[in-house]
Formats: sequence, structure tokens, C-alpha cells
Amino acid sequence: MTGTPRPSDDTAGLPPLPGCAEDAAAALKRMFVDLTQGARMARGQDPVKRPVFLKPHGVARGTLTVADDLPAELRVGFLEAARTRPGGLTAWVRFSSDTVPGSSDLKTTLGVGIKLFGVPGPKLLEADTEADTQDLLLQNHDVFFVDTAQDMCEFTKAGVVDGSYDPYLEAHPVAREILDAMAKFEESTLTADYWGVLPYAFGPDRYVKYKLVPAGCEPGDPKATPPDEDPAYLGTDLSYRLAAGPAAFDLLLQFRTDDERMPLDRATVRWEESESSPVKVARLTLQQQDVTARGQAAYGENLALNPWHSLAEHRPVGSIAEVRRTVYQASAEQRRDVNGVPAAEPGPARPYLTPPPARDTRIVRAAVHPAIGVARVGDSTMDDFVLAPEVDDPAPLPAGSYKDVTGALKRQGVRFRVYGYNAAGEPVAELTADNADLRWTVHVANSKAAWYQFQIALDIPEAEKADASNLRNPKIPADQRSLLVIDPGRRSIRGRNRSGGPEYRFDTGTFMDKPVYLGELRTDDSGRLIFLGGHGVSASATGDPAGTFANNDGWYDDTSDGPVTAEVSIDGRPIPVDPGWVVTAPPNYAPELSSVRTMYDLVRGSFFSAGLLEEPRHVSFTRDVLPVLRRLSGLQWVNKGLATQFGFGGREYLLDPDRLTALADPSPVHRELRRQVWLSVRDYDRDGMSPVPWPAVYGDAMNLPPQSVRQHMTLSPLQSRLLQRWANGDFDADYDPHAVPPATLHDVPFAERPATLDRAALSFCLADAFHPGCELTWPMRHTTLYSSPFRIRHRAEDAPPPPYYGQTLTPQTALSPDGPLHAQGPGDLTRWMAVPWQTDTASCRSGYEYSFSLGLGPYDPYLPTFWPARVPNHVLAEEDYAVVVDTDRPIADRLAAFENRRTWLRWLPRDYIAAINAMVQDFGKLGVVERRPGPPDDPRFPRELLVESEVGFPPAPAPPAGRNLVTVHVDRGADPVLGAAALATAVTMANAPDEEVSAGFIDKVKRFRSGR
Repeated sequence: MTGTPRPSDDTAGLPPLPGCAEDAAAALKRMFVDLTQGARMARGQDPVKRPVFLKPHGVARGTLTVADDLPAELRVGFLEAARTRPGGLTAWVRFSSDTVPGSSDLKTTLGVGIKLFGVPGPKLLEADTEADTQDLLLQNHDVFFVDTAQDMCEFTKAGVVDGSYDPYLEAHPVAREILDAMAKFEESTLTADYWGVLPYAFGPDRYVKYKLVPAGCEPGDPKATPPDEDPAYLGTDLSYRLAAGPAAFDLLLQFRTDDERMPLDRATVRWEESESSPVKVARLTLQQQDVTARGQAAYGENLALNPWHSLAEHRPVGSIAEVRRTVYQASAEQRRDVNGVPAAEPGPARPYLTPPPARDTRIVRAAVHPAIGVARVGDSTMDDFVLAPEVDDPAPLPAGSYKDVTGALKRQGVRFRVYGYNAAGEPVAELTADNADLRWTVHVANSKAAWYQFQIALDIPEAEKADASNLRNPKIPADQRSLLVIDPGRRSIRGRNRSGGPEYRFDTGTFMDKPVYLGELRTDDSGRLIFLGGHGVSASATGDPAGTFANNDGWYDDTSDGPVTAEVSIDGRPIPVDPGWVVTAPPNYAPELSSVRTMYDLVRGSFFSAGLLEEPRHVSFTRDVLPVLRRLSGLQWVNKGLATQFGFGGREYLLDPDRLTALADPSPVHRELRRQVWLSVRDYDRDGMSPVPWPAVYGDAMNLPPQSVRQHMTLSPLQSRLLQRWANGDFDADYDPHAVPPATLHDVPFAERPATLDRAALSFCLADAFHPGCELTWPMRHTTLYSSPFRIRHRAEDAPPPPYYGQTLTPQTALSPDGPLHAQGPGDLTRWMAVPWQTDTASCRSGYEYSFSLGLGPYDPYLPTFWPARVPNHVLAEEDYAVVVDTDRPIADRLAAFENRRTWLRWLPRDYIAAINAMVQDFGKLGVVERRPGPPDDPRFPRELLVESEVGFPPAPAPPAGRNLVTVHVDRGADPVLGAAALATAVTMANAPDEEVSAGFIDKVKRFRSGR
């Protein structure tokens, strides 16, 4: 209450103001707290500030120390406590000006409030009598501008109630003179002198005034903005000086030596130092510190400073001091109640902390996530769709969610989000229509028919042995090849819940002048982008049937890919945005399963191998090992051989609780168990072409007969290294059998959400045999394709077209600096895939090594396999599931039904060529492997089962119950003269009495030229 509150017009409706002569304390309380502070609250001030000295310059932590040899007559109260306490008393010091925060610091009255901690003894304020604090309040002028509480009341009423201080000041020239003198320039809060202004008791019969004088500090910042240009220069200066070094003040006492010339209740009268020289009694040291550190300013602003937070030995004296007691306490209580701060003295002093800096929330850039999003085709023409996974273990959808009411397969849409990042690269916020302006632009295309044939991955040594990768549709001349590219151009969208408009549909592209729909854009209720791809429409422009798995000339499909960009502005400020990419892929017929080596694993490993990411310092069982074990076990639902080996109750059921506990234990007692698992994983140098090691999945150089170690796949080098460290016991034992992974993105910590989206999108894509693959293929493992980890490098729209690579794309050209594995344009990722995709999907079966020629084979009719996590081989059918859960059936029948697996493609014709053509039309009728509850009555069954459901075929074409389909590749089947007889002989000699046999010349498994 040493300042001057501003005039207020908020007196309407309040009781009459008490008279200043009768009750100055009550009147001042009304004016300072109810009218001044209360009016500011009513106008929305948040947080509520003090009524005076409300502009802070900074809060600093310090120490008050007293010399051991302080004379005995000065060892009073807090000075004795400081002398006897080791290290002195902790002090928190608030520097401020008696002006509003928006005003300039120039020529304002400075104040300093000091709260000392560790002062024992009862205090004068009843509410805080047990507190161990002692407050000192000083300002940078040695006298006050009025004498008594009544004078202060009348002065305040002139401004707050009557609306002008001028009449009072005209009648009181001394007050005007002192107020003018108080408005003086100070270079720094740390170089000013401060006085207590009002007297205080010092023991039972002495009185003093406090004085604080600088005792040394670092110089100001010569580069600082001049005071007349920086309205907050005092705070800037304080921050700089204390960051550069400590500062100190000496605390002095000026004793009252003359009752008349040193009155106790005439505050305008100066106690002349010539009559009583101040005596140094203590040193206040402010340590070197960052006054802008997290929480420091807030801590200081929440402190309530009152001279009556005091020992009786230091009781304030005079009528102004008396009303301070009432007014300061009422103001602090109201301010702290409204701000939600406990209205009590703090406990132990806040220690000086060096916390990490407050999080920078200014968004300087943004990025689209997932970096590569994957949509999937479906033959449903209804508005329903499912969203692509956004976490690694999403909650399963209810059975039936993947088909519409007509039984058609729904499309999978992919949702894109934008996250804003600060200068340190930390995600700050998701940017939506709620906090930003977003405009999405997508450009997808399909250029498969204009690209080169797939024969084999061109980045492996075996590419030299394969047939040449010649242009598809070679009879189409160069000047007409654009007719083979389905390119509808760009589409843009903004706003919430947008869909349906023709401007959002990619339906203007054509193939040989035939319109082809590639998808559409939508937005959700927050303005996020949703991309939906095609409906799985594939056809021949010439009407010719498909005759091969990957390179059917004259054919097209409606998969696609291309860049996803976003224009973002926040409050009119444009933000640069890292773009994304979208891919439309074939369906996911086993949506809960991931392969042992996912596309994320492969791409991530490529970045580690290139030195663009650091290898994890620690191996986590939960993060690095358990997913491999779970994926192996999960394949039990899509392949009979893997079910027998890794399935529930199988020979290598790795998820058995006891076995899993042992595998998660790094102690030496389980080292051999870990080693045996590790040594079962395929190593090319050790295992060669053996199909036995894990996983029994075909590789990039699959051929019959085998000619390469890449006949089968193995884990990525990074996965292998992490598993080897696990086998050696070098891993974190972080397995919690009761842990529940995040089921939605909202369950993921915010900082991890962007990376989670990037990972989840690719974790449900295959990196099994790139033959050519399911969603994407071998170029994905080349880091030249990316601008940063997982983010595709975009080819600028105005960039010159890529070079023509000739009639044949050789491995040397494909991998050259001028080759196609660098900046990408619309359609560039999916062009490497099969055309149409259905012919390849229908060809990716299992057990081909069962027969090399004429149906005679050395291995297994179910293993190895191609892509079972997306294209199932053998499934638990609906009719078998019904037996399993029927508790009235004999247990032997139920167990037999559980062990039975039916060929997923059993509905297609037995003839290979007929089958791949049927797949074009019937892909949406095939079953989806979905989660169902298991029987609760017998532990020999899992608690949950994955079951084929929603099959759209009539029952007649299916094989009889209990019989499965074996596919036999016959080399001579392609012979126009001997082929038919060779196929019939193969079926006869297949030696599979319990199976149905399909035979044909399947060029997918014959990749190398004759004689090689």
C-alpha cells in the first residue's frame, strides 16, 4: 500500500465508504481491495495481481547472512536467526515497480519485497503465527508522500472515489513534491538504494528504519535495448546481470536517536543520516541464476508480502503500518483465493532449481503424419469404410466390420494429420480446424502399364539371371504411352466433414481413353484428411484374359500412389509443412496380423545401415523381441504349417506363458533356451537354401528349383542384431504380462504420436518376398527414395520429366544416380507392382516346394509360404469354428475342428489361369480373418480365435470338409503340346490322398532363364 491506485468508477451499488477520520483501515481496505483489485478482477484480469507494485521485474533466490561477530546488542530477531543458522537464511526477493505491467519502467517507484525463511518464533499475523517467515518491504525513496493513515485514506479517496488526485495535491504540496521525487530513473534494480520508509521496532524499546544498499554486481548488458526504447528494461537487466554472476546488498539499520526529529507517525519526515548513521548488520546475496527459469516467476508472484509477517521484535510502527496489516492481508487473501493459491505462508523455501527450460510451444514447422499412409481397395460401393491402423496394436473391430450389408469388402481409408513442431523438433500440438487453417492437396496416379515388367527385384545379385525387365505394353509407341497412365491430377480440400463433391474425386484419369476412378478426398470433424482409394476394379482394355501373375499387357487396376501436401497457417502466419505420401494397396484379408518382418522393420533397418538413424543402445524385450515372437505365432491363423509349428499348443508355441516368462528372463539359466530360438532364425551364411529355419517364408529370389539363398527370407540385419543381443542376455527385462498396449492414438503419449502413426502405417505392410510384394516392393529399402526417415522425397511439379530408360530397365540403370530410386512423382511407388494386383494375390500361395516337377516334392504342402499375413493360405473356417464352440459336441470332434484348416482360395477354379482371372471379379467375396471368442470351457482352446468369416461364395465349389487344396507347379505345363498331359500326370502323382490338387505352370515361381 505504498503506491497509488488508479481511479475507479466501480462504486455503484456498494455501501457508503467509511470516513477516513473514523476508520481509515476499513476505508482503505474498501478502496484498495474492493474497488481497485476487485474492479480489475471484474474486467477479467487473470491471474489477479496486487493492487499496487503489480509490475514485476523478476524474482530471485538469495541468502541473508550475518557475521559471527555481530555485536550482541544487534543480535535481535531474524538477525540472530541468520547468525546462528548454518549458511544463513534463505531469501526470495521480488523486484517490482508501482505501475501497471504495460507501462514503461522509466521513472517509476521501485520496490523490493524480501521473504526470509528459517526464522523461528511466533509471528504477529494471527493466520500465520506458526510460519517461519519474516518479510521486509522497501522502496527506492527514503520517505513516504503522506504522514498518517488518515492522510493516506484521503489521498486515495481523491483518486479512487472522487476521480482525481489533483485537488488533494494542490492542497498538499509536500505530497506532490515527494511523489515527483519518487518518479526517478534507475539504471538497474540491482544498483538502486532501497529504504524501509516506515519505522519498525527493534527489540522492546528501540526503533529503526531499514536500508538496502548495493554491495556489488555484474555490469549491465551493453547490447541491451536502451531504457527509453525497452519498456521492460529493468526486467531484462535483472535477468542479464544475475545470469552473468551474483549480486549483493548490504542491509543497514538506522536507529532512532531523537524523538522529535525522527517521529514514528510522520512518514514524510526524513530521518537524517547525519544524525544517525545507518549500521551494516547483514549481507543479502543473490546467487547467479536464471530468473526466467521455469516456475520461478510464478513462485514469486504467488508470495504474499506483508510487514506483519514478522517477529514481535520487529513490529511495524505508525498508523500507516497499522492499516497495512488489514489491507495487505485482505488483498493477499482475495488474490490468492481467486488464483487458486493456498492463502497461507509457504512451507520450506522453494529450492533454487535448474529445471529443463520451459517447453517451447512456438510452432515453427509442421509435418504430415503418417509420413506414408496406406489405403486399400474394396469392392463395396457403399459409403462405409474402415480406417487404417493408427497404433501398433489397435483394438479389434467387431466381427463383420470389414464387409458391408451386401457382403462386399469395404475400402480401407487412411487418415492424415498435421503436427506442429517447435525449433527443437519437439511436437507441440496437432493442428486441426480448431487451431489452424488447413488446406490439403493430393495427387495420385497409376502408371503400372507404362512402366517396366516385374521379373525380380533389381537390387539383388540374382537379377542378372532373371529375364529382362522390358517395358510393359511394348507395342504402344512412345508418343502414345501417356494413354497408359491414369492421372486425374491434383485435388484439394479444406474444412470439416467435407465429402461427396466432384471436386474431391479422382475420377478424370483414363486408361486407353477409358475413365478410371482412383479414389476421393474427405475430411473428418476436425479437418483431418481422409483418403479413400479405388474399388478394386481391374480390367483389360482389349478384353484378353490375364495370363501371368504380374505383367498382363492391356490391363489396368485402380491402385495408386502420390504426394500428400498441406498448406497450414496459424493466426495468419504460414507454417512450412513436411509433406507425406499415400499408397492405395490391395486388401488386407487378415487385418490384425503383421508379418515377421514388416515394411517398417525393413525401412528402419535401411536407415540404420546407412547411418541415418542410431542403433538402439538398449535392447528391449517388449519392443524388440516380443513382436517377432507374437507375429510368428499370429501366422497360425493363416497357414496350417505355421499353426502346427507356432500355433496354440504347437511344437514351438512361443507365447505359452511359462515359456514366454523364461524367454523374457535375461538370467544365464535361460541362455540356452534363448540361443536355440535365435539359432532357429534363418542365417544365409549358415543355412543356405534350406527351407527349415524360421521364418518359412519365400524370399526375393524364389524359384523352382531353388538357385539362391534368397529362396527364403530372413529378418532385417537390425532385427537380427537385436535378437542376437537378446540371446546373449544383453537386454532389458521389461516384459509385463499384464501390460495393455495403446488401443487408440489417444492412448499414446502426445510426444510419441507422430512416430506412432508413421510406424503403424508401415507395420501392417509386408516386407516378405518382394516378388514383387503386396503393398510396395524392393525400392522401399533404398534410402535415396527418402528426404528424411520414412518420408518420401517428392519430385517437384515443375521439375523436368524423368529420363527415358530405354526398352529394358537393367539393374545398373535402376540403381544408378540418374535412375528411378530418387525423387518420386505420382504413381512412382506402385508402378513396380503387379498389374493387375489380383493375379499376383491369387498366385501367392504356399507349399510350392512340395513339388518341383510332376508333383513329386521333398518338403511340405503348406510351407514355405508367400504373404500369409495379408493373403491367407489356410484358415479356421466358419463351419469348423461352430464345432469348436459347441460345448455339446464331443471334445474329440471339437479338437479336430480346431486343428483343421481350410484353403482360403478353395473357392477359386482349380485351373491356375482360370483362378487368377476369377480373382479379378471375386476378390471381395473371399473371407476376412477376424477375431472371435473362444470356448470358455476347456483350456485346450485359446480364449480368442481368428476365424474366416463373411465368405460370399455359394457352398458348392468348395472342397469337401476336411480336405485342403495343394497347388502344384509343373514346368511342362506351359508346353502347348505336352502341357495338358503333364498337368494331369502331376495331379495323379502328387501323392496327396487327403488333399485337393491344383496344377499348372505358374510363372511366379519360375523366375530364372532356362539353364541358369
